[in-house]
Amino acid sequence: MDPAGDTFFEFAAILGIAAVMGLLGRFLRQPLIVSFIAVGLLVGPHGIDLLESFDKVELLSEMGIALLLFAVGLKLDVTLIQSTGKVALFSGLGQVTFTSVFGYFICIALGFDPIPSLYIAVALTFSSTIIIVKLLSDKKEIQSLHGQISIGFLIVQDIVVIIAMIVLSAMGSPSEYTVLEEMLIVFAKGIGLLAFVILLMRFVLNKITSIMARTPELLILFSITWAIALAAFSDYLGFSKEVGAFMGGISLSATPYREVISGRMNSLRDFLLLFFFIHLGSQVNVPLLGQQLLPALILSLFVLIGNPLIVMTILGLMGYRKRTGFLAGLNVAQISEFSLILAALGLSMGQITEETLGMITLVGLFTISISTYLIMYSHELFEKIAPALSVFEKKRPHLEVEDEELHKKKFDVIIFGLGMYGSNIACQLEEKGFRVFGVDFDPRAVARWKKRGRVAQYGDADDPELPEILPMEAQCVVSSLDSRQINKALIKYLKHAGYKGSIAVTSYTGRTAKEMEKAGADLVLLPFADAAEVIPDKLASLKPPEKSSPQTLNE
Repeated sequence: MDPAGDTFFEFAAILGIAAVMGLLGRFLRQPLIVSFIAVGLLVGPHGIDLLESFDKVELLSEMGIALLLFAVGLKLDVTLIQSTGKVALFSGLGQVTFTSVFGYFICIALGFDPIPSLYIAVALTFSSTIIIVKLLSDKKEIQSLHGQISIGFLIVQDIVVIIAMIVLSAMGSPSEYTVLEEMLIVFAKGIGLLAFVILLMRFVLNKITSIMARTPELLILFSITWAIALAAFSDYLGFSKEVGAFMGGISLSATPYREVISGRMNSLRDFLLLFFFIHLGSQVNVPLLGQQLLPALILSLFVLIGNPLIVMTILGLMGYRKRTGFLAGLNVAQISEFSLILAALGLSMGQITEETLGMITLVGLFTISISTYLIMYSHELFEKIAPALSVFEKKRPHLEVEDEELHKKKFDVIIFGLGMYGSNIACQLEEKGFRVFGVDFDPRAVARWKKRGRVAQYGDADDPELPEILPMEAQCVVSSLDSRQINKALIKYLKHAGYKGSIAVTSYTGRTAKEMEKAGADLVLLPFADAAEVIPDKLASLKPPEKSSPQTLNE
């Protein structure tokens, strides 16, 4: 059989094993990420040694990473960058500083020499952009406040890792430039790259995408090409591929085609990311792991517990609620693929040994696997330990709660979900004279409502403490969200908080509608059967115990 045929057979076998392992993982209710890392361990050199085309798998994984970060950039709003820039900078730099300092002294206490301790400490500070973004995307929380804060400090971390690699490289090898000069050169390249992308956004990209959009296949081909090209250019300038791909996504986010591009690229992105996780698992040097098990466990606990505590403390001091701090903090409870790259750099310069590299790899394997579960079940975990987290929240977390005067106003209806369906319901209610209070976990949706002169509050319907900051005198709560789990949680939390009004939730299927009725909903809205115009009449048929405002739903 020719070499090309061997490679084809190899990939067919690996994909078959991945499908079986993924199915087994689903059956055991395990995250796919863990299943695919296990595939890498199985087919790698310390498993059945099936994987020989490492360079091809690595190339596919890098393309998947580029498309993932490109998709995140597509969904990012410039106004969100402005609103979360400060917290991203402070939380990112604060987490990097505290983790590296404490990590260094832990390594010294474990018996490592100063230079290896420095490498390990720096490696512990960086969180995996790919893991976090993939899980947030799966949970549809990229646009949430904690999701945007997480994306923000991941960008800060990427910048810091570039600086760290420059400094550590300068420590180990002679160069014609000083460390400061190299940092200034990289900074100048970054400004140049940013200016280049901004000019293209303003004068070129809108015209090109308008032409390409006439043929959807060409639009997608152009988008993929743009993502990969900017990633490669960014890598050539000394930045990470992720930075370039992310900027490529932002550059197309202002075009009217970003939703089409994002939707059509999802399947290709997820397929290519499979190779990233396989590649990650195949890099684990199993024979070396046993020798470093104890220090790896200690450092893994530090990352899994210490990093979230640091982020929660910083966000709490800045005025964010404990829930936002907790969810954002869990996102940094693992180390990054950059940590392994940094360790490989130290090994190539003779500053650390293979044993140290193996220990960092083991920390990565532990933290990525465990943090995947923590992020997947973050909401359930918060609900169980919320009372113990009050120390991380100010008495009045001003950045997520409207001012006192606002909450003195009276409202007739609270609407969860400020998308198209929720907005249409709000318009119909307002035309009939009802006063509407909006809630959404997407800061952009909240900002859009406020621009229209409406009252809106950032909040997650799945948050058990949300009723504390809502105008609970409203006669009716309406959820326009199409999520069985979230709607059931909302009903539960409202009733637990003593809400006496009526609760209406949305369902797209009759089966779910019956489940909502059993959960305690007073009314179930069916978007496919009910036009938004008739919703106010349906809500008016409900009879809440009290009329707390001049205009009631029954009038």
